[in-house]
Amino acid sequence: MSKQARRRALVVGLGIAGIATAVRLHQIGWSPVLLERAPARRSSGYFIALFGAGTASARRLGVLEAIGDRTHRDFVAYEVNRAGRRRPGVGFADLPGRPRTLLRGDVERGLFSALPDDVEIRYSTVPTRFVQDDQGVDVTLLNTATATTTADRFDLVVGADGMRSTVRELVFGSHSEYLHPLNYMIGATTLDEPVDGFSPNEGLVLAEPGRSVWTFPFDDRPPGLLFSYRTDDVDREFSRPPSESVRAAFGPEPAGALLEHLLAKFEGATEVLFDSVNQVKMPRWHRGRIVLVGDAAWCLSLYSGMGASSGIAGGELLGTMLDRHPGNMAEALRKWEARMRPFVLQEQKGALELRTLFTPHDRKEHLHRSIWLRLIHTPMIGSLMGRIIEDGGEMANKNFDIAAA
Repeated sequence: MSKQARRRALVVGLGIAGIATAVRLHQIGWSPVLLERAPARRSSGYFIALFGAGTASARRLGVLEAIGDRTHRDFVAYEVNRAGRRRPGVGFADLPGRPRTLLRGDVERGLFSALPDDVEIRYSTVPTRFVQDDQGVDVTLLNTATATTTADRFDLVVGADGMRSTVRELVFGSHSEYLHPLNYMIGATTLDEPVDGFSPNEGLVLAEPGRSVWTFPFDDRPPGLLFSYRTDDVDREFSRPPSESVRAAFGPEPAGALLEHLLAKFEGATEVLFDSVNQVKMPRWHRGRIVLVGDAAWCLSLYSGMGASSGIAGGELLGTMLDRHPGNMAEALRKWEARMRPFVLQEQKGALELRTLFTPHDRKEHLHRSIWLRLIHTPMIGSLMGRIIEDGGEMANKNFDIAAA
């Protein structure tokens, strides 16, 4: 443990990046206080993948076993159409490095299990004002359940409160300055049973110009379901129930039995994620003693597959740099950002390329995607393409250990 005094850090956000940051800060001798807008910890979540950067950081944090792995050993992916015709496809479990496939709740529970009992968590609480000086940050806090305001002081504030971060808005400026819409929407949920006509180990992708639907099989539970589609009017998508927006995006053509089954499952789900797809781009992630981590700083978008991995790695590395520079916070934050930024920029660029795999923008991209899938499943060409991707492609970076010494 570091010899530095037990400094206090306010970590805003009880998600993956926030909990990982709090775990690491406690390990180096700090006293983190976690703030969460919701009245309780979330227990669910949609499909995610954990690549090398996140796996290595989770191992060092001592939570990898608790996070687990739901990857089906006999995973098979199919491309399908509305008529139900199948052909070989490519899923996340096929990507280089063989990422762990999980639910977001798995990662959060694993990280939460490593939080010592003496770490304070304040639910139903949000920051409303920050005033900082050379020695610390004065924070005004609002308890939304009781409508009471309190004041507290911390040595460091970490904003890990997601894509629409309150900390970022209060300290750096409005969402419009940093939130870059990709003009896509996602609708996700978890199913209560395998898809009709498919085995538990089989995933499917129905991809059309401007829209797609995916299912993600797990080893020990029913699959995850994801709808993704392009839109010219994000506000319109939020103006009606998610199921209506998703159904409209996949019309007006007849759905067919398979797509109708998946649409009905989404409509009947008790809990769904429905949101626009954005990236956060900022010239700097820290200001004085206030720093942003995870989606609040660099939201890579779901299409990158790296949200969980970069959140864990960013939080762990932040603590490590603070431990290496105990008397110089400015230097610690500068070196942390210098290490993270090249990785994040490459992943943000890669997310735009992976978006084509998720959801082709138009007929041209759909054609290119179809050709790529046919080539990857041609024995000789597929083997060569796989080696190229493993050795030097964008995907190889997903297994780079950003937080390694």
